[in-house]
This record gives sequence, structure tokens and C-alpha cells, in this order.
Amino acid sequence: MTTSPAPTWDVIVIGSGIGGLVTASQLAAKGAKTLVLERYLIPGGSGGSFRREGYTFDVGASMIFGFGEKGHTNLLTRALGDVGQHCDTIPDPAQLEYHLPGGLNVAVDRDYERFIADLTARFPHEARGIRTFYDTCWQVFNCLDAMPLLSLEDPAYLAKVFFRAPLACLGLARWLPFNVGDVARAHIKDEQLLKFIDMECFCWSVMPADRTPMINAGMVFSDRHAGGINYPRGGVGVIAEKLVAGLEAHGGTIRYKARVTEVLIENGQAVGVTLASGETIRARRVVSNATRWDTFAGAAGSEGAVARPLVDATHTPKAERTWRRRYRPSPSFLSLNLGIDASVVPEGFHCHHLLLENWAEMEAEQGVVFVSMPTLLDPTLAPAGRHILHTFTPSDMAAWKDLSPAAYQAKKQADADRLIQRLEAILPGLGGAIRHREVGTPRSHRRFLGRMGGSYGPIPALRLPGLLPMPFNRTGVRGLYCVGDSCFPGQGLNAVAFSGFACAHRIGADLGLNPWALPA
Repeated sequence: MTTSPAPTWDVIVIGSGIGGLVTASQLAAKGAKTLVLERYLIPGGSGGSFRREGYTFDVGASMIFGFGEKGHTNLLTRALGDVGQHCDTIPDPAQLEYHLPGGLNVAVDRDYERFIADLTARFPHEARGIRTFYDTCWQVFNCLDAMPLLSLEDPAYLAKVFFRAPLACLGLARWLPFNVGDVARAHIKDEQLLKFIDMECFCWSVMPADRTPMINAGMVFSDRHAGGINYPRGGVGVIAEKLVAGLEAHGGTIRYKARVTEVLIENGQAVGVTLASGETIRARRVVSNATRWDTFAGAAGSEGAVARPLVDATHTPKAERTWRRRYRPSPSFLSLNLGIDASVVPEGFHCHHLLLENWAEMEAEQGVVFVSMPTLLDPTLAPAGRHILHTFTPSDMAAWKDLSPAAYQAKKQADADRLIQRLEAILPGLGGAIRHREVGTPRSHRRFLGRMGGSYGPIPALRLPGLLPMPFNRTGVRGLYCVGDSCFPGQGLNAVAFSGFACAHRIGADLGLNPWALPA
């Protein structure tokens, strides 16, 4: 009888996105011997940063939740603090300024009452509905904020948290099956205001209200006023860098340029991984921070099946096929990272903007435009006299595949020029003020982030009952877990941080590493 080699590590985490890094650093802090394998040169994935000619650009969004100081929803603050790290942050006075059809311009003030007053001034006939809807979001948030957010797959945790906060648990369970649209229409009748709430959801979920879970909205619509939007000094990539420092301080290891090509499965259990180099590394538990499309075999949306998923078809659980019927990949993005003259930016310009000229184009190819100018908060990210302008718009891989190199370059530049022209509506003179320009497409996102189709996560393929169908961290393969935006509760840095806490807690329970007491 041949025995298998002993595992070298307690846990291997495939990928160093924020979900993977929170999982890894939490497990290292619990005493697990933890290894992170990252295919690229820097950590963070879409939560990373890169530097060019004196500019520090964020890979993904610059609008960051989870850096509050009180309660349990400040997940980034908690994740860093648990491994002895801290990010200096800069408070943003407004979450976002909307520039919408019909001259509907709304800036979401950090102060809740001021935001409600501003919105009510535009829709005075819906004063009661506005107040009731957003106050309902606070009810959801208060339930979340009353309990430490750990693994819902651990019965021991659920029993302890129910004993500590029974009303919050019952309140949270009440909202799990609901989507935002159901709640909004119960209180609001004005169609333009309902479309505004669609956009309130779309700005972070890439879905209208009918397909956005109420639990997620309760977090976002309230945390922006509770903890607020706070930008990490030095750029979003500092979060990943600090999590790596915390991981290493607690005995964990990260390896770069280490692309995993296969999860090793023996007798139905994940026992390690194989790298592109041919190296095999064994572990007691394996965590995939890749998307579920990249993790498991099967059809994968408009781009077709992934060429080589981490788990082959023989070992892919049936539940993953069900998940693929319920969810599809969100589009990727056409993104521009620009260095511009500061003189073109008017006094009082907000850091974050969203632009849409036609309601019918909200979910269309390159319909909604997102804009961030983080140098308004942290000027050190650009050379003196300059600002960063990071703008991106949803774009599907189907629009970019099968192009010749010349056609690809021509489309890339033409689409970027058209996007800059649209931005002149809120920044007149922008085109003549650009001093540095980089264009990314879905193909760029696929290449550098290693995500199928360059997607930024799953969205419902049909109308689903809130978060109930969203999978948790355990998979149908023993010893294999998933973390990140393909898991409950979905997309966004704070959401994947939740997923990381939950995954680390579940593995900690399986390995007997968790403390008995809940976090304070």
C-alpha cells in the first residue's frame, strides 16, 4: 500500500485578491501554516494598484466601504487590525455624484439627513416613501452591525450569535429572500425615482434594483453614512500590501509568479495543487480565490468554457452546474487611467461620479460611465499640478474577441476617445488636458487578473430570491473551499472581505483552530 506524502501546509490559498488575503491572514493569525500562490507580480487583484510615470493608479474601483471605526461592518478595518495592521484613510464628504437623464443630478452626502433632504427636494411628493425606504435599509444595516460577521456554515457560530443578538438574527433572516426593487416599490411610485434607485444599486452591484439583494443594499446604502467612504492613503493597493505584511508577520507566506493549473484531488478530497512549472505542493485544505468559472469545469457564459479550470469535469460537483444556471458573469470594463492637468478640474468637484445619458442604456454595452479622481483626496498619487482620472464603463468580452491585432488596437483607441468625449459633459476641456493615458479592455482584465472573460463577478441570470441561492465557502469537493465574489455575499471589497472572514472561520472550525468566544 502506497501512502500519500504528508501535507507541507495547513492551507493553500490560490490567488491574492482581497477575499483570498483576508482568508489567508485570518488563518495565519489562528496559527495555521498558510501559503498564498499569486500568478501575478503584485497582490490585490482588482483591489490592487500599479505605478506609471509618477502616478499610482487603482486597478479597480476607488470608492471603498468597510473602513469605519465602530460596529461589525467595518470589515477592512477589522481584517487589518486582526493581523496588527492599519491603513491611514481620508474621509470623502460624498459617496458619489450622479449625472442622470433629465438633468437628475444628485450628490450622496456623507451625512444621512442631508442626503435625504437633497433627494426629497427633487421628489417632494415622495418624501414619505424616500424616508421609509432608506430607513428600511438602516434596519438591515443595524441587524448586520449587531453581530460579528463570520461563517453562516458553522452551526456553533450561529448558535452563539443568536444567543447574543436574537432580534438582529431574526431581522436579518427576514430580509434574506428580498431584493431591493420589491422594497422600493412598496413605498415609492415615481418612476424616475425608482430608476434612480436602480442606479443606486447598479453603481456597485452592476444590476438594477430588482436583481440586487436587500442585504447588500442595506450594507451599502447605510455604511456610506455610518462608517462613510474612506480612501486609503497611498492608493487602494495599500490594503493588499498591508494584509500581506500581516500574513507574513504571523508566519504565512506568499509566492508571486506562481500560477496554479490544477487542484490535486485524491479519493474525492483536495490535497494540494500543481503549478504551471510542474511543482506540486500539498496541503490539508485548499482555497480558490479564482472565480467559480475558473475553478470548476463547465460552460461559462458568452466566452464559452474556460480552457483549463482548476478542477476537471470528473470532480466538478453537480451543485456547480446549478449555480451556473442561476448566475452569469458580469461584464468586464473598458477602463482608462489618465493623468490630467489639475487646471481643468473645477472647484468643488467630487471624487466619484456616475454618468448616464439615457435610461434605456443602463445595462447596455458601455452604457454607464464611472469616474474616480482619488487625487482630490490624496494628492501624492500624482505629480504636482496633475490629477488622476480613472474612468471605466461596462464592456463584454464578446465585443473584443476574434479581432485582429490591428482591429483590436483601433477599437481600443476609438472607444477610449468616445469615452473621453462623453466625460466632457462633466469636465469641459478634458480632452486637451490629458498628459498620460492608459487604456484597458476586457482582454487586459482577463490577462492581468486571471478571471474568465475579465468578469468582475457573478450576477443573476434570472430573478432570484435575494441572497438565498448564493453559495457559501464550502464546495462539493472535500477539503476545497471558494472565496471571493463568487460566494456569499457577492461583489465589492467589503463583501469579499466578509467572504474571507467566513471562509477562514469555516476552515478554522474544520481544523479546530477557532477560539470559543465570539469577537467583541
